[in-house]
Amino acid sequence: MKMPQLRSPHDKVGGLHHFGRMIDKIRANAASPLGENYEPFMGKGFDGRVCHFLRISYHDLRDQLLKNPDSTAEEILEWAFEHGRRPDDEEVFAFNEFIRKYGWNDEASERLVYRKETSGLAHRDDLSTMFQYIDADEERT
Repeated sequence: MKMPQLRSPHDKVGGLHHFGRMIDKIRANAASPLGENYEPFMGKGFDGRVCHFLRISYHDLRDQLLKNPDSTAEEILEWAFEHGRRPDDEEVFAFNEFIRKYGWNDEASERLVYRKETSGLAHRDDLSTMFQYIDADEERT
């Protein structure tokens, strides 16, 4: 499912994986509903993990972004640091390594297999993490 307005979860904002993608999803959904493949999961999954890591509420972050639509992702991240916490470089490194490898030999492995099967990507042995799966799934036309 091609989603050109969403950046890859691999892309970093302020050194943090997935944050920019979460911002993109909020903006895109405000402009035009993203549908059943995205909306029920907004604020959950990776969005929820990022917000939990920063100790902010997803709903507060979303509201801040929608009240300030011209804000950059970096400005919204700075807001998150001020209203939650500013992790140090080692914490960001550990979080990034965890989130980028999610689905590889962990509790999400079965879910990854299921997602690949239901989206026609079961043949892709090179997709061993959820981030890789998301990128491959969204690049298809």
